Amino acid sequence: MTAETKHTDDAPEPRSGIGSTVADAAGTIRSAASDAAERIPEVASATRSALVEVDRQVEAGSDEMLTVGTALSFGLAAGMLLAGANRLMVLSAFVPAAVLGLRLLDRSSRSRNGLLGTSARRRMQGG
Repeated sequence: MTAETKHTDDAPEPRSGIGSTVADAAGTIRSAASDAAERIPEVASATRSALVEVDRQVEAGSDEMLTVGTALSFGLAAGMLLAGANRLMVLSAFVPAAVLGLRLLDRSSRSRNGLLGTSARRRMQGG
């Protein structure tokens, strides 16, 4: 036997320690995954209520506030993009700009359609 392959009885073989470490890690991951799975309904409910509240506040805001919020969010996201920030951060900065901008466009199209509808009704009534 060479000195490299010879193991003394006092020293444990390195491979047996690896197996127990992997088993311990698998058990930890399994318990963390089950804890996370149990919390999914709670997290989904909290997220839903937060999104409903955000939608209510955006709907209650004025057109000027939506315009300022859209411009500010878009400027922040564009600045992060030009500065070379992480793509995930840039994308998450564009989300509020998209939400506010789409709500502003929806309002302007509803008001435009409402005005056109009123003038078309007047013409049909002969007024």
